[in-house]
Amino acid sequence: MGVLCDFLSFLQVERGLSRNTVQSYRYDLEHFISFLSGQGCRPEQATQTAILSFMNYLQMQNRSARTRSRKLAAIRTFYRYLLQEGRIGLDPTENLTSPKLERVLPRVLSVGEVELLLSQPDTRTVIGLRDKAMLELLYATGMRVSEMLSLNTEHLNLDLGFVRCLGKGSRERIIPVGEVALRYSREYLSRGRLKLRKNNWERALFLNRHGSRLSRQGFWKILKGYARRAGITKEITPHVLRHSFATHLLENGADLRVVQEILGHADVTTTQIYTHLSQGKLRDVYEKAHPRS
Repeated sequence: MGVLCDFLSFLQVERGLSRNTVQSYRYDLEHFISFLSGQGCRPEQATQTAILSFMNYLQMQNRSARTRSRKLAAIRTFYRYLLQEGRIGLDPTENLTSPKLERVLPRVLSVGEVELLLSQPDTRTVIGLRDKAMLELLYATGMRVSEMLSLNTEHLNLDLGFVRCLGKGSRERIIPVGEVALRYSREYLSRGRLKLRKNNWERALFLNRHGSRLSRQGFWKILKGYARRAGITKEITPHVLRHSFATHLLENGADLRVVQEILGHADVTTTQIYTHLSQGKLRDVYEKAHPRS
């Protein structure tokens, strides 16, 4: 597994990918390398036929097109690295096409559902105040959950009303923060975080009960709990407030390029998926309002 360790180190150090992303590469490539091992083949010896056999194996296991496409993308990146490092002479993934994906629209909460969700934390308690500040900040900025949880106190500028966010590929962006989120962030910092903090040197903005940085899993449990309490029956994911943020902005006339910049998408086509959602809303409104629709 030496070559895999080298590749994962390259992803983390040279490309600056997040720990979660590197772990995803590890999982997919360990699956692939295990399959090759069963065929008596080392990764450096794999041919295009061997990779196609792995993809067929996944299909026989009823793996979704999205899963197969993700695994092939990981394998492709791996072999491009090996070629670049001179460990192989030819890239066996060249000319391989990814499985065709159905376009899956992200789940989005309505404005009313978001307001209901955000009203659940009890701000009279330290934990409730922290949760309120987190949910408001997430919906106000459209940050990824991992981006929000990696914030330190110095990244949030309460006076000027913006947050400095480090996104994928270590790309930094400055995101404006609305007044409601700023107000609860101020309250959390002044009378919530100080009670949670156990060490003066801790810089993390959002802390758990033990005074250390809140984890993604911890946030996921918090979000699910509030969604349940709010009576929201839609399946909730950690990205739900990000998707809702983007959709609600576009529904209210925001420019697509502005939303792209705020979300930190490298390509505007990634952002365009939200226009399909807002067009669907327009169609609903049209059909309800037009007498001959």
